[in-house]
Amino acid sequence: MKTVVVDKIASVAMTCGLGREVRVSPDIVCEEGVVVAVEVLTNKARYNQLELASGRMAQVKAGDVVVGALGHRHALFGYSGHLPTRLAPGDRVNILNLGGVLGICDSANPDRGQPFECRVLGGVLEFPFLGERIGRPARVGDRPLPEKPECTTHGVPVIGLAGTCMDAGKTAAACAIISRLCHAGLRVSAFKATGVSLRRDILAMEDAGARRTGIFTDFGVVTTTPANGPQLTRALLTELASDRPDAIVFELGDGLLGAYGVEAILKDPGVRESLTGLVLCANDPVGAWGGVEILRRDFAIEPVVVTGRATDNEVGAALIRERMGVAAFNALTQETALGECIRRLLPEAETGS
Repeated sequence: MKTVVVDKIASVAMTCGLGREVRVSPDIVCEEGVVVAVEVLTNKARYNQLELASGRMAQVKAGDVVVGALGHRHALFGYSGHLPTRLAPGDRVNILNLGGVLGICDSANPDRGQPFECRVLGGVLEFPFLGERIGRPARVGDRPLPEKPECTTHGVPVIGLAGTCMDAGKTAAACAIISRLCHAGLRVSAFKATGVSLRRDILAMEDAGARRTGIFTDFGVVTTTPANGPQLTRALLTELASDRPDAIVFELGDGLLGAYGVEAILKDPGVRESLTGLVLCANDPVGAWGGVEILRRDFAIEPVVVTGRATDNEVGAALIRERMGVAAFNALTQETALGECIRRLLPEAETGS
């Protein structure tokens, strides 16, 4: 066990309460969510930032000592990588995302360049009890995920957002909807249900007016899967509905077809029963058509509205309305219309609030 001075603590490890000096052990448990200290060995000209525990973005450079957490990633427009089966000080790992998830890169999107290569320094230890001299491996999250969580929303309206793929405009749409509902005097809570640990999206939802937010990392999950996605979504819905907000907005990270559990969530009876409406985000009209078709055919879900880059001008929006029979509004240029489309689904809209 030795002491390491840290330059940057990634947001994935935010709940660990770590300082600039951490104690590390050469014995590393290779499980998702285990916190590890590494030294960055390479420089990058692009995709070279890290989201810190504070939520700020900071540039990473060779020589930085970074604290992140072990995990895996399967990103279409990013890196795909796996969890190593064993690690020891001196071994090499990669930073797989902006949130500080560490693993072995298997495939890199050319737009991102190769990921940062890092040298493992050791597993970070925590000392939860006063006076304790033998630490235990630090792990992400501040509470355990219930084994079989209920999906209890107390009748709170729930709006979900799904996309044709990552970067389809889901967070921008969620923020637009949250903002307009808040302007209408409603109390809105929000969460991100799937993806790889990164707090940027829920911070944006807070900036848009969400009074309470949550993310799967709070339950110690670094990367969601079909196995844990429904469980996490039910737990987050129940938690955020406990104080009876006027609405809950949640984003399904990645796309309808992907490795993070979106399909399993949309098939979960508890989640389906809680849904008031689903918004589809798409990059182009063909993608919008495919997304609408998948929702109708595989899940018997009729999307309330389509948004995303497919609606950047009237050409795409008109195609969506005419060919798919679904409303289409752009989150950036038609925020009020998009928000009103959602507000009409809520009971408060009937009272003229």
